[in-house]
Amino acid sequence: MEVHLTPDVEKQLHDLSAQSGRATDDLLQDALAGYLAELTRTREMLDRRYDELKSGERRAISSNEVEAHFRDKSASARRSR
Repeated sequence: MEVHLTPDVEKQLHDLSAQSGRATDDLLQDALAGYLAELTRTREMLDRRYDELKSGERRAISSNEVEAHFRDKSASARRSR
């Protein structure tokens, strides 16, 4: 497999390799493995949330409700000062 990096990213990779003493291939493997693991966790969480919404276990919150929640929370924090 071939990976094409921008010159800036390639420089950062080589700098980190020099600083850490680790091979660039190892750094890329670790970074990609971490990214893929996080992407998998995010996808699983989104799938669960979608299933919960479809089953009625959870309900969607409108943007107005979210805005009101944070407006109330801000007002409450200002009053407590």
